[in-house]
Amino acid sequence: MPIWFRRFRMQFDLHSQEFPDPSGLPGYRFERWKESLLEAHAWAKFLSFRDAADTSVFPSLGTEAGCLRLMTDISARTGFVPAATWLALALDDASGVGTAIGTIQGLLTGPGRGAIQNVGVAPECRGSGVGSQLVFRALAGFRAVGLRTATLEVTARNTGAVRLYQRLGFRLEQVVFKPGQFGGW
Repeated sequence: MPIWFRRFRMQFDLHSQEFPDPSGLPGYRFERWKESLLEAHAWAKFLSFRDAADTSVFPSLGTEAGCLRLMTDISARTGFVPAATWLALALDDASGVGTAIGTIQGLLTGPGRGAIQNVGVAPECRGSGVGSQLVFRALAGFRAVGLRTATLEVTARNTGAVRLYQRLGFRLEQVVFKPGQFGGW
């Protein structure tokens, strides 16, 4: 018997709500989608979700191979929005080389409507502003391609993420339930 997880579908109105232009963040670099970054996105996704309750609902998030498959599938979809897909890298002070620590993807889900997929930030970088920067960049990307609304889903028990999205201006649109494969939060 599956365990059911309560998730919030949240919405952001891209035309009536303001959000700051993404300005960068000291110690981090943000790169817009390009095919050559696919594996880095998958790695950041794995680091971000491997120990999270979301792996109960989406088991592919719990393995490197699953994250690579998922990232490959997302980027191959007809509605993939490269302008709303970003990679966050933590910079090494000495060399300036970056390590993938965050990812966000955008998909077109209907006329004028986009969906943010898998906002992920590695646990050691949470609370640094990386998640906000990724979301702002995705929203700006959606707006740049003419979309009116952005949505996302988040597991209700992920209170840190729920608070982040509310603080950024997302509003609850709907409560949905997804079956999980094993225990979680």
